[in-house]
Amino acid sequence: MGIHPAIIYRIIGFLFMAFSPVLLMPIVISLWHHDGLASYFITSFIIQFSIGLLFWLPFRKQQYSLQRREGFLVVVIFWVLLSFLGASVFVFVLNLSYVDALFESVSGLTTTGATIVTGLDNLPSSILFYRQELQWFGGMGLIMLAVAIMPMLGIGGMKMYLAETPGPMKEEKMTPRIVHSAKLLWAIYIGLTMICALAYWLAGMSVFDAVSHSMSTLSTGGFSTHDASMSYFNSGLIDSIAIVFMLLGGINFSVHYMVIHKKNLKYYFQNTEVVIFLLFVLFMIIFVTLSLHFESEGGTFLEELKNAAFEIVSVVTSTGFGLADFSVWPLYLPVLMIFISFVGGCGGSTAGGMKVMRVTMLIKQGWREIKQLIHPKGIFIIKFGGHRVSTSIQQNIWGFFSIYATTFVILMLLMMAIAEVDQVTAFSAIATCMNNMGPGLGEVTQTFTSINSGGKMIAAIAMLLGRLEVFSILVLFHPAFWRA
Repeated sequence: MGIHPAIIYRIIGFLFMAFSPVLLMPIVISLWHHDGLASYFITSFIIQFSIGLLFWLPFRKQQYSLQRREGFLVVVIFWVLLSFLGASVFVFVLNLSYVDALFESVSGLTTTGATIVTGLDNLPSSILFYRQELQWFGGMGLIMLAVAIMPMLGIGGMKMYLAETPGPMKEEKMTPRIVHSAKLLWAIYIGLTMICALAYWLAGMSVFDAVSHSMSTLSTGGFSTHDASMSYFNSGLIDSIAIVFMLLGGINFSVHYMVIHKKNLKYYFQNTEVVIFLLFVLFMIIFVTLSLHFESEGGTFLEELKNAAFEIVSVVTSTGFGLADFSVWPLYLPVLMIFISFVGGCGGSTAGGMKVMRVTMLIKQGWREIKQLIHPKGIFIIKFGGHRVSTSIQQNIWGFFSIYATTFVILMLLMMAIAEVDQVTAFSAIATCMNNMGPGLGEVTQTFTSINSGGKMIAAIAMLLGRLEVFSILVLFHPAFWRA
């Protein structure tokens, strides 16, 4: 059965119309502050809504059932086109080149948090809030938003969910109906964001900063309204709040649902992936704190513990908030920080990386091979959370890892060749983009401003590949995908 263009146009058109109201709040903020930018946001809103209407209107009565292949195609086309449309605002308002604007748009939507914009403290509140909105909606997934508010996507909505949702156990959902699951996820996401904003405000942030940073914290996006990021506030309480909510953003939202639904925190500690995630974070905090204490000069133990805890949580959850500049830490620590970003958070979270379950399963499978060499006739079963892991999931994880690693190497070599940067910069730039983290090493420690246009395009591709977990995009390049 071939691909039906009509249903793809209809759904993409609806998605564009559904996302266009994101521009309304910046319009309100612009008018409130009289910053003269309202006309640019209004123009962008009209363009985006009109494009959606042109896609949707001619095919609004088409009633094909969305197939799995079409789900992948819709997700990829929508993310790519929305990235281009989102860039237009940065072109109009900040007068950026289109490549720079596209980089900023993709970084926001994929919750990477890498940026080419400086002087944030002097920018109008309207454009700052627009940046925060991009990553907040990208955090939970724009398609998931559409599935939550548009029941017609319930027919075939699962195909889009599978194409976009991160993690190896995508078939698992909280309720039998994907539409209901999507609504619950968004309710939890919004609720946690509001609680985070309230906590930030009570801790001393302004209302604007509290709302803005709560959006980037729960989405694990990392954009800030200040160049100094979280260190701007110079508050241990704010740093602690950020750590808590970054961790919550890095935990599977289905587990949040169980905790809320059952009103019992024990479900966090009964989920194997969450336990491994938290133990890994704790171990890395202890290790880095001790390394800083014995290898660096100056600073108290409590300061080193605070910096280590914040940066470890920020990197593992792929948030990318800055408190201390880990690129100047001694010896191996800066490279270690980049490596641990590959682990990422839990499946079904807003965090990037390969996900804790995949990394754990890779280690388990490697250990099984060692035992198999010692006991060739032995039968060793791999379990996760007390349940046997099927062969198909094991193969999927190895396939994902091989493609992820191969893609990383190719993009790194392209970054070195096209952007003409050193190995450290190329390695960290692709790592931070594919893992949707943000800060890197070398020339990209703070921003990607010094990277040329070709390098920024490679970085943007890496961000999209990381956000959609590689397969969702690469599957489109297989000839069998387009065969009837």
